[in-house]
Amino acid sequence: MTKFSLAVILLLFSASLLSQIGGQGTFVSLNLPYSARHVALGGNAINAVDDDVTVGLHAPSLLNKNSHRRATFNHSYLASGINYGQFGYAHQIAENKFLSTSFRYASYGKMDLTLPTGEVAGDFYAGDFIASAGYGQQINEVVSVGANLNFAFSTLETYQAFGMTLDFSGTLNFADKNTVVTALVRNAGVQFSGYVSKNRERITPNPMIAISHKLEHAPFRLTVLAQHLNRWDITYVDPNEQPFRDPFTNELIEPKRANFLGKTMHHLTFQVEALFGKHFHLRAAFDYRQREEMRVTNRPGMSGFSLGLGLMLKKFQFQYGFNVVSAAGFNNMFTMSTNINEWKK
Repeated sequence: MTKFSLAVILLLFSASLLSQIGGQGTFVSLNLPYSARHVALGGNAINAVDDDVTVGLHAPSLLNKNSHRRATFNHSYLASGINYGQFGYAHQIAENKFLSTSFRYASYGKMDLTLPTGEVAGDFYAGDFIASAGYGQQINEVVSVGANLNFAFSTLETYQAFGMTLDFSGTLNFADKNTVVTALVRNAGVQFSGYVSKNRERITPNPMIAISHKLEHAPFRLTVLAQHLNRWDITYVDPNEQPFRDPFTNELIEPKRANFLGKTMHHLTFQVEALFGKHFHLRAAFDYRQREEMRVTNRPGMSGFSLGLGLMLKKFQFQYGFNVVSAAGFNNMFTMSTNINEWKK
């Protein structure tokens, strides 16, 4: 059995796992977008083989010779003192073989320690930490595969949890057609110890696939990404919505549920990048599921939309991503990357 065949089997096996989303799993910080490009593209960036090391940290099959000796720092500021980010580095160890390492963190700020009586007895901090190591290999000019090993640790006051996950990815890079197809299974793993003794929670895997195409005569890369492919209906059903009778006709009105098209759209994110040469990029995306779940009913605004830009200089890459979560909050992510080779005299 070839290495590529084994990788395909692992991808298919992981994708067949049953899962739930929307607060049904633990270590949800594994799913955060840890770079400005990811934020700008709706949460996942697995659509290009280029010199942005953050896409290779996310999907290791995207590691390539341009990732060699690239280091990155990413940080996001959220409301209520919540911060999260990532340090990462990639290195080419042999012809078409690459290693990566990263450290992700999420600090949820200071919280009040409240007694059952309502009295505030002090305060405490909560945070998540993820250490990762990755391997990517280019099989031939078109096919590459990779895997990440992630160790996740979470602390909530005196409660702690520890677990391990694997990510598998495979990429088809049709360079002559400006088309890239990447399949990624994130977070196939297990919680070794839970916050409460003898109460281990499940970790929710997320299989996804992205198809991108760079237009031949225009500076645009268009991408459609489909995720949560192991579960068809991922729509949210509000338990407070119950059937009721029309006061005038006495007709029983059932709560509105998503149809086939709506269920399909919940899986999709639409991404576009404007590539103005090698030094300046603009990005935008629309995530239908995020809009449906997070929009305020009477003020949907730009919920589900995200924007960003990248400025690539000789020694540094500066990127910014902005996601409209809802009318109640936004996500701002900043990324700075550099190639260590550029600093050699």
